[in-house]
Amino acid sequence: MKLRVGLIGLGDQWQTMHRPALRMLSERFDVRAIYCSVAKLAENAVSDFQADPVDGYQSMVARDDIDAVLILEQTWLKHLPALAACDHGKAIYWASGLDFDPVGDADFKRCVEDAGIAFMASFPRRFAPATLRLKELIATDLGAPRLLFCHKRLSLVEQQTRLSRRGDPSDPVRPRLGDQSRDDSGTMSSHGHVEAQATMRNELIELIDWCSYVVGGNPASVMSANCFPNTAWDYRALSLRFESQSDPAPIQLGQAAAQQWETRSPRNRSKPKSQVPSSPATAQISCGNYIPAKWQEAIGFRPPAGMQVCCQHGVAFIDLPGTLVWFDDAGRHQESLESESPVGEKILGQFHRAVTSLVRNLSGLEDAFRAASILKAAETSSESGRRVDL
Repeated sequence: MKLRVGLIGLGDQWQTMHRPALRMLSERFDVRAIYCSVAKLAENAVSDFQADPVDGYQSMVARDDIDAVLILEQTWLKHLPALAACDHGKAIYWASGLDFDPVGDADFKRCVEDAGIAFMASFPRRFAPATLRLKELIATDLGAPRLLFCHKRLSLVEQQTRLSRRGDPSDPVRPRLGDQSRDDSGTMSSHGHVEAQATMRNELIELIDWCSYVVGGNPASVMSANCFPNTAWDYRALSLRFESQSDPAPIQLGQAAAQQWETRSPRNRSKPKSQVPSSPATAQISCGNYIPAKWQEAIGFRPPAGMQVCCQHGVAFIDLPGTLVWFDDAGRHQESLESESPVGEKILGQFHRAVTSLVRNLSGLEDAFRAASILKAAETSSESGRRVDL
């Protein structure tokens, strides 16, 4: 079944992820309409896909030849396009901001649930080839995760994007003339630095979800010493604790991962090792924006591994999207998975299955809200100076 889709916004990942994926999956997706506030981007996309340019998201979601909408950019419209899609019964692929307010956005969550539509939030790290391979190794060779280190140092491209919008991102609390206001606590804040804060919050939420996905469960508590919402957004760190699994059976691949591995090229796979009851797992997560964008050489110097995982029977290092190095009793194993299907194809392929399936799945919405609530709890932990149960 070919889905007739409309695009709302194109976003930073349009050229690198969504556009190539939609072209490769042309037998599954038919782009009918495009709404984008950037005229040149919209013009090029309309030409690429022979789609109709539209002047507003309301007119798009009301069209009879649209089955689903792909919201690919975070804008001032926030949830309005998704709410309009809910009103018209159109499925939603959400690649906009993941920083949901667990309380303030409860009505939005309820609206999606009541609409009876498919909703999928974009978590690219889940679908990276290295992540899927790690999940297989956890189920076979490495055993249950015990300790995860996950650090994101914002790249030069990400910093320069914000630099062009609001000035030097290395000084996220420096107010600009005429661009100050007081928040509810009386602290001076700068609206010009919203982009830096939003970027880091979204990165942290994705990292929280990534660790939860690799562990295969939800954290029981969180602790942080520097997740204060009103201080400089140059570095944030938090610690998640996952309780031990009562069932010592091997970790199983999730449905999405299992479906992806079915399509992989054959490789030698060992049978699951005998498992011992897993001990509580801890994830150390951090995100940094502490190197000025003008220090190009420093930003690219010795970048840390995206994730380091210490398991029962070995340790693994991931560099997204497709590099995995792992060690066990037999020594070092290095795998390059660059030949696997790109992340964008896997994500949109999963969205196509979610829309055409007879079983409704809202796990992406639940996962996004859960990760956002964990980050909110980390802020509470910083303010109270104690670990917060989730």
